[in-house]
Amino acid sequence: MVKLQFYTEEDFPLVNYELDESQSQYTSSAANALKRIADRNTGLEFPVTIFHNGIPRGFFTLDFGEDRLELTGNRNSVLLRSLSIDPGQQGKGIGKATMLLVDDFVRENFRDCHEIVLAVNKNNIFAYELYLKAGYLYEGRIRMGRSGPQYLMSKCIQANE
Repeated sequence: MVKLQFYTEEDFPLVNYELDESQSQYTSSAANALKRIADRNTGLEFPVTIFHNGIPRGFFTLDFGEDRLELTGNRNSVLLRSLSIDPGQQGKGIGKATMLLVDDFVRENFRDCHEIVLAVNKNNIFAYELYLKAGYLYEGRIRMGRSGPQYLMSKCIQANE
């Protein structure tokens, strides 16, 4: 079972896994993402731990900073970034389950947020297809990322009724 919770320092030893060269060109490690959050010190980016069967197995952040506005004009949006799953745990459906849980997690914790945006490298076909299956839309917009062109994707989320 997959569950999302705000990151705590206790989670670090199990989310501080090494990403291989291929993965590290597409996403940040938890350590690098946490350093970015500390360096910026804006209080606008929130780390999240992905638990599988009660054990930390992945990580991502939800960023409400100005970076998100490079992907959308919607100020009521959040940028999902630095998503990774422990390489030793990949292939178990954790990433897919995570993407299906993110909507509810955002709705429950950030009630004014109506859209989730992300950028995925065009060569990261597995992630791109995962995001499509989770309901994210690609409408032809591209930007240059650190490892080449990225597809800009978004998903509108409705508030719980």
